Amino acid sequence: MTLKAVLVGCGAMSAGWIDAAAQIPELDIVGFADLDLGRAQAAAERAGHAGRAAQDVTVLIDQLRPDIVFDVAVPSARHALVSLALSCGCHVLTEKPMAETLDQARDLIASALTAGRIHAVIQNRRYIAPLRRIRRLIASGALGRVTSLHCDFFLAPHFGGFREAMDHVLLLDMAIHTFDAARCISGLDAVAVYCREWNPPGSWYAQGSSATAIFELTGGVVFTYAGSWCARGLGTSWESAWRIVCEHGTLVWDGHDGIRAETAGAPRGRLFDTDYPVEVPAHDPADRVGGHLGVLEDFVAAVQGGPPPETRGEDNIRSLAMVMGAIRSAETAARVLIEA
Repeated sequence: MTLKAVLVGCGAMSAGWIDAAAQIPELDIVGFADLDLGRAQAAAERAGHAGRAAQDVTVLIDQLRPDIVFDVAVPSARHALVSLALSCGCHVLTEKPMAETLDQARDLIASALTAGRIHAVIQNRRYIAPLRRIRRLIASGALGRVTSLHCDFFLAPHFGGFREAMDHVLLLDMAIHTFDAARCISGLDAVAVYCREWNPPGSWYAQGSSATAIFELTGGVVFTYAGSWCARGLGTSWESAWRIVCEHGTLVWDGHDGIRAETAGAPRGRLFDTDYPVEVPAHDPADRVGGHLGVLEDFVAAVQGGPPPETRGEDNIRSLAMVMGAIRSAETAARVLIEA
């Protein structure tokens, strides 16, 4: 059976959703909604068929009776839109962040439970092949237990639009990808954070374009994050540059395809013998990848009766809690406990 979907929010980010959905035979986006009707019509054209375009998603839901709503709207519209879709009996896959506050996120999780519908978030970085390979290596125990994770994110994108006017723009709009990846790789959750946020001279953002944070994870593991969205030159990958330190060795990832791991040799006096390379597992063909495509495939499989999606709301709120904790710490200049 083909699942029918309506996509809401037809700006630039919607292209990735539309292109990924086109690769899933059992999924058809039949409607497109945006306050700018021209953008909704352009999205319908990108999808390659005469899908219905409208300014009001309520009209599309009433007329088309979709199984799914894809929420690609701006964050300020998220809670109202997802609540509406769930109340109409639709499953929902939403952009990040899943809500503007933790209370809103908890409310959406409760609404999905009440409606008996699936609510998940498009954490597409979880579904890139290098990250899945790293997770497999860490889970294998070849390097021992994780003791710390460290990542750098330094780029200088000019988006225009709402991002450049946002408060806490780096933490709220981008850092959740890295925070969620740290949870995915380590299998651990954050319990506390200390964060410093600033907007350096020359920034074209209104506030919070740079930040550094120290997270305490379960089991005493430390995760450090340093990032900026106005760092010109020598940029990192969008996936950040990583160093993961474990009991018996270390893994580094450049955020592209460069993954290296080494384990120390046997102790010899005050030094260790030569470090030895550790093979990083190849991609498992059974593991869904492809960024947006991987998320959508997991979500569609869940709607069809498969296991819950990895990025379901009740899990993703733990990544959102890291963001909100970091923002609260930056605002108060204090260590903050994190509770999802």
